Amino acid sequence: MVYGLARRELRPKVPLRPGEGEKDHLTSLEGLAALSLDALSSVAYGPEAIVLALVVAGSGALTATLPVTLAITCLLAALVVSYAQVIAVHPDGGGAYAVAKKDLGGTVASLLAAASLVVDYVLTVAVSLAAGADALASAFPALAHDKLLVCLAGLALLTAVNLRGVTESARVLMLPTVLFIVAIVGVIVVGLFRAHPAAVVGTAQPAPAQEALGLLLILKAFSSGCSALTGVEVIANAVPTFRTPRVRRAQRTEFMLGALLGLMLVGLAVLIRRDQVAPRANVTILAQLTAGAYGDGWAYYATNLMVTLVLLLAANTSFGGLPVLMSLLARDHRLPHLFALRAERPVYRYGVVALALLAAALLIATDANTHRLIPLFAIGVFIGFTISQLGLVRHWATQKPDGWKHRAAINGTGAVLTTLAGLVLLVTKFLAGAWVVVIAVPLMMLLFARIQRYYTEVGKELELGRVPAPPDRRTASLVIVPLGEVSKLARHAIGAALALGDEVVAVAVQADPDKRRTLREAWDRWDPGVRLDIIDSPHRSLVQPIVSYVQRAAQDGRQIAVLIPEVEPRHRRYEILQNQRGLLLATVLRARTDVVVCMLPYRLRV
Repeated sequence: MVYGLARRELRPKVPLRPGEGEKDHLTSLEGLAALSLDALSSVAYGPEAIVLALVVAGSGALTATLPVTLAITCLLAALVVSYAQVIAVHPDGGGAYAVAKKDLGGTVASLLAAASLVVDYVLTVAVSLAAGADALASAFPALAHDKLLVCLAGLALLTAVNLRGVTESARVLMLPTVLFIVAIVGVIVVGLFRAHPAAVVGTAQPAPAQEALGLLLILKAFSSGCSALTGVEVIANAVPTFRTPRVRRAQRTEFMLGALLGLMLVGLAVLIRRDQVAPRANVTILAQLTAGAYGDGWAYYATNLMVTLVLLLAANTSFGGLPVLMSLLARDHRLPHLFALRAERPVYRYGVVALALLAAALLIATDANTHRLIPLFAIGVFIGFTISQLGLVRHWATQKPDGWKHRAAINGTGAVLTTLAGLVLLVTKFLAGAWVVVIAVPLMMLLFARIQRYYTEVGKELELGRVPAPPDRRTASLVIVPLGEVSKLARHAIGAALALGDEVVAVAVQADPDKRRTLREAWDRWDPGVRLDIIDSPHRSLVQPIVSYVQRAAQDGRQIAVLIPEVEPRHRRYEILQNQRGLLLATVLRARTDVVVCMLPYRLRV
């Protein structure tokens, strides 16, 4: 959810003029384009989630859409103000994981933040793709039964692009962001000026009242609509990517995002209430409002395609965020260290693949149903909200700068509101799927903790950070070379072995007496100055006789190395034609002995 990676600033010999060297950083408008898509695109599914929660009380209950949306907008305002404080205190990036480590100090808080962020990133991809498929199906109903396939195709496209290391540019994102904002604001303005909808799309569905409109139902609608608040924290995570003055630009961007998102949410809610827009088959609520404002002509199709594109781009933000988070966790020894590896592009490819696999599994498990994903979505987000606010309260209480009580009150209020909203989400959505997050987050925390414990124990075993004892000086070394026959490959392997060890011995396994005799005669004619031991193998096994030979040779305390020659074809398509027994032998030797195992490639020219 961050725009690229903060670039390493090189200190020049000559002082930079004001603004020089900042071209790669973001202005406020560019930051809005690059960092707000996750939040702004939530208008495609947030209002609809409210409507679906209220309609169980009958179409008359849809009048509560506006009050619920206003409550969500008030929470949005509190979050925006609170995250403006986070930006000021953490100009190096105020992600929940970094805040938990720095300000809250406890291991549990940072593990909770990390687990909730992983859930958030994965669900951002799944929900954005599912909502994008819904928008596409609204314009092209023939795709309504293939939404899972559309989502998986979009996920494959995003994965392929990110594996190649193609990063998004704020200038590229600015056009679709502006067009999306103009389209949604146009839906609101044109819709309000119309006395009645210009067109009606979708098939009407009966909406009988199944329960009364009470406090519990309103809370359910509120918790569902809170999915529209996801993404407001992204700007605070990416302060270093802004031009100087970074804090002021990031805060300005945060306020612009809050104003735009609040305006769109309230405007759409007014239209839903006025026109009593209820769910209809094969179209989204936003598609109905679009048809009501623009009709069902080209503008309707263009808007739905724009919504699909923006949701696809919103899903792509996670491919910039989760791999970076996983690399940080790997550096903290809470994930396997391979997640910290970067390709030359640079890309955290293991993180990209992990995100793609998790999102694909989630889409398949839910059949790409947006409304089955939303109950899972906002809980992880609100955990991050609360941790960030509590961390800032702790910061103010510890540092005690001028006016710290006022600032702590702002963040404390934000923490209370996000905690209450998170509890409402958990209680009202528990049976609808929130229980999955309740199980997944602690399991991930346990996984991170166990991995960290493993690395700690390995560090103790290897005495990392300590000066080791002098190395053992062994009197002699032995290099064992497994061979099959006398050939140019044998010459290549014996030559390399003679350069490595004090003593070299070639080992061959033969079950046929005639072949043993032929091999011995060929070896004697060649006479490379190296002893050849031929092992009899009645059961025609190759690996076990050599492993037993190596184990016996290692009993005298010498340093043993096994040099395994391996033929490498010029083209990958021929690899399947080569004998893979060398790899098998190396695997077994590493598992059963402590000798040095080396693979010696011989690259073919044909």
